[in-house]
Amino acid sequence: MTALSALEAARELLAEFPVVDGHNDLPWALREQVRYDLDARDLAVSQNAHLHTDLPRLRAGGVGAQFWSVYVRADLPDPVPATLEQIDCVRQLIDRHPADLRAALTAADMEAARAEGRIASLMGAEGGHSIANSLGTLRGLYALGVRYLTLTHNDNVDWADSATDEPRAGGLTAFGREVVREMNRLGMLVDLSHVAATTMRDALDASTAPVVFSHSSARAVCDHPRNIPDDVLERLPANGGVAMVTFVPKFVLQAAVEWTAAASENLRAHGFHDLATTPEAMKVHEAFQETHPRPVPTAATVADHLDHMRAVAGIDHLGIGGDYDGTAFTPEGLDDVSGYPNLIAELLDRGWSKADLAKLTWQNAVRVLGAAEDVSRELRTRRSPSNATIESLDG
Repeated sequence: MTALSALEAARELLAEFPVVDGHNDLPWALREQVRYDLDARDLAVSQNAHLHTDLPRLRAGGVGAQFWSVYVRADLPDPVPATLEQIDCVRQLIDRHPADLRAALTAADMEAARAEGRIASLMGAEGGHSIANSLGTLRGLYALGVRYLTLTHNDNVDWADSATDEPRAGGLTAFGREVVREMNRLGMLVDLSHVAATTMRDALDASTAPVVFSHSSARAVCDHPRNIPDDVLERLPANGGVAMVTFVPKFVLQAAVEWTAAASENLRAHGFHDLATTPEAMKVHEAFQETHPRPVPTAATVADHLDHMRAVAGIDHLGIGGDYDGTAFTPEGLDDVSGYPNLIAELLDRGWSKADLAKLTWQNAVRVLGAAEDVSRELRTRRSPSNATIESLDG
């Protein structure tokens, strides 16, 4: 298949089975750049000078559903109200662009949005710090529309270990397992991106519903602790969950792991948080690149991860979670949210069938949310909301 015909075939496939993307940090970028001034970053027109995401590029990329991350930094003094502000941002975006975005809480909502030609807009909270050790707060986030919780971000929480912090709990504590059980009861997806491998395994042991990895790649292909080990991928068929490959260079290309560590240290030395993507921070990055050329992955690099993940977990357990507007750098060909057809074209050239690609882009993610809803309906018939506290379970 020629490059042009593969790209044309990719676009045709995405017109029928659009991308469900598991993680986009646009709300945080809007907070950081313009403090939620949506006139200053009008998504109806190109924002390519400032963001990876806007409505024209989402349309060009064949995106049919987006889990908007309502992430807040773990070191904020008041993460819960900051998370509520992020939720409010997503709601404002949906209200502002009703012809393009539709609020979605269920798998049926996702299908309805696809039938209408709108982008289903879901929310995921990134990091257990957003519930402040409170199951009541967890239920509050669910009531406000949050449909997954990433158990940790880059730092441990009191009840779960992160992939990028010093182990403390050894995985999940007793309260952490109760968080998972309560999420199952609610119908909120347990997101295992960012967590330590021990936490992944404990969560799979505790969960009676399918789990997700909203934006993680394969550890066997790129040895970064944020990625998924093969023994965990092997457990997804029995669990029913989905691993959504991410595009972040340091998680997909081994050479980028070391480069990013040095670039982050340089950013901190200039007084910025190591995850900052503000224009000022990007100027520091650009100056660093002039003397330290950046290793650049491509769509083929990401496809290598998907080939491996399909071999280990099976086609029914794969998805896509780009992490746009949450990363300073992106792969060549996947520069922004318009790039998904390039990845699909690469996979078509590798012999992936249209049936397999429909599962990757749309069907698997919709199925997993629907399965979590099914588990919730059954659990709610025999389990009341948990009012356990971390003190009562962990001492």
